[in-house]
Amino acid sequence: MSKPSFDEIYMELAENLAKRSHCVKAKVGAVLTKDTRIISLGYNGPPAGTNNCDEEWPEVGCPRDSKGSCSLALHAEQNAILYAAKNNFSVEGSTLYVTLSPCISCARVIFTTGIKKIYYLNSYADFKGLPTDEGVDFLRKFGVEVVRYVKK
Repeated sequence: MSKPSFDEIYMELAENLAKRSHCVKAKVGAVLTKDTRIISLGYNGPPAGTNNCDEEWPEVGCPRDSKGSCSLALHAEQNAILYAAKNNFSVEGSTLYVTLSPCISCARVIFTTGIKKIYYLNSYADFKGLPTDEGVDFLRKFGVEVVRYVKK
């Protein structure tokens, strides 16, 4: 019996975390690691203490903002980074496993916080019908290693 790699373990955990999401539109999970240790977890949805979209608006999800995006949602990687910051864990030099490639806004946060490597499972561009994964392009342009994870 072969042992699963850390990459397999962390991506599987991100997939399971996505199941915790209260989002009606998409369920995304994220795991932040450093030196083979988990430093933070996250999944997309509204901030704690606000309305859960699947309970408040189960048919259509939360209201849209002026740009057509969710008005309440934090992205999975944002939640993981914010939780780490709130608990005084440095994410500099860490690796992020996420089930959906980062959007451009998350990519800027990822770059700024010093995360060094991203593994993603599914394409944000495919999900949104965009011509390219802008977040992935941004991160690669500025030297962050980004790998599309392929399940074995």
